[in-house]
Amino acid sequence: MKTIAFFIATLLSGAFASAADPINIGSRRELFVDQFMIDKLNGTHLQLNTPRDEGIAFKFDAPWEGGFSGYVSIVRIGDKLRAYYRGKPVANKDGSDDEVTCCADSDDGIHWTRPDVGAYEVQGTRKNNVVLMKAQQVTHNFSPFLDARRGVAAGERFKAFGGTMQGGGLMAYKSPDGLHWEKMAEAPVITKEMVPYKYMFDSQNVPFWSEAEEKYLCYYRVFENGIRRIVRSESDDFLKWSPPVLLEYRNNEMEAPVEHLYTNQTSPYFRAPHLYVSIAARFMPGRRVLTDEQAAAIKVNPGYFKDTSDAIFMTTRPVEGSAHVGFYDRTFLEGFIRGGIGAQNWVSRTNYPALNVVQTGAAEMSVYVNQDYAQPTAHLRRYSMRLDGFASLRCGYAGGHMITKPLVFKGRELSLNFSTSAAGGVKVGIEEVDGNAIPGFSVEDCQMQIGNEIDRKVTWKTGTDVSALSGKPVRLRFSMKDADIFSFQFVD
Repeated sequence: MKTIAFFIATLLSGAFASAADPINIGSRRELFVDQFMIDKLNGTHLQLNTPRDEGIAFKFDAPWEGGFSGYVSIVRIGDKLRAYYRGKPVANKDGSDDEVTCCADSDDGIHWTRPDVGAYEVQGTRKNNVVLMKAQQVTHNFSPFLDARRGVAAGERFKAFGGTMQGGGLMAYKSPDGLHWEKMAEAPVITKEMVPYKYMFDSQNVPFWSEAEEKYLCYYRVFENGIRRIVRSESDDFLKWSPPVLLEYRNNEMEAPVEHLYTNQTSPYFRAPHLYVSIAARFMPGRRVLTDEQAAAIKVNPGYFKDTSDAIFMTTRPVEGSAHVGFYDRTFLEGFIRGGIGAQNWVSRTNYPALNVVQTGAAEMSVYVNQDYAQPTAHLRRYSMRLDGFASLRCGYAGGHMITKPLVFKGRELSLNFSTSAAGGVKVGIEEVDGNAIPGFSVEDCQMQIGNEIDRKVTWKTGTDVSALSGKPVRLRFSMKDADIFSFQFVD
């Protein structure tokens, strides 16, 4: 049964428009991560792809970091990357003074160093990478971002949330450089009184500026009927926030299973900011994998090996004509990043993804994962994917096709991010909404696309120029054999 929150979100997003109304994609990039653009599949399917393990990015081995470090955010600052994370060498209550917010910097996302920030004295030295400490309970789950809003004040280029229910709620912070932080208000801006749940805020609470919606959003955790769930609030100024909306889970228009999601890590995808991707930590309480002997061998803290977790992939699309603002699309219910080989990967609160996916090569992007939690070997690990490669439209050797819903585009050429075998290929036809081929742009008129490229312009007998069809309702027919298509975009 659909919830009240789902219907409210549907009304707000205009999703009760006629099913015949075309989706206006303009010139934005569309990824094959859900059913949003798909009308018919024949011999094709959506495939969740597996990120490649690239090894340890850096270890949490500074004296003020340790086995209980976590809640990592990766922020791109120009041509550099910065990781923010909680440093915590001991197991004790949330919000203790043993928790500090640390940072590490990288030029390429592969090699990381700890800057000497010099903002605080920690364990007798100012030569450390701590950017915040003894800040009520904010350092438990401090979550920063670089504010991309036009006209943002220089002293507020960076913003962040942190806090717990015991501390009263989420505190707002600002910084000119991401290293020196101060409060934006003396009291929490999202308070426990605003959130009608018995327990909330107890993990990474994720704020960001939405270019697509032109407002600040925050996705944060609550407990609903004893299960860790995600809610969303909105703000125009980062100080006054709307009441939370509980997000549902959908799988091809059906309700998806409600599972414990410890962190949600929702953020705009950097190549398609209208699409919010969520690489969330799925927590399996009481699902014990290790024996006492196995736990002792890896020296995991005795309180942290009787549960397990992995990473899942889901999306939400708060764009005009979509009800996704009220739910996450869980097209893929299976795990996205599984625990690795060895007992150390199957303890409690490990395999937690960092916030944000970032580009780390000409054709590569990376996601980072907190691993070996509560162990002497605790570290952040990197996993790589091709650009746009979370999932793909896949077709086997027998061949098949996919037809989109009616859409309106803006642009002069059609670009594909795709891969084929030597025997495979992709063709694209542009059709009338009723399915009739448009002369000159049919599948038969299309040159076979063979290869493996991030940006290939599709060619028909008349060339690559599709501007005559720009602004008109059409459908796309992707005819494929032994191939994957990761994304498409109409460009000028």
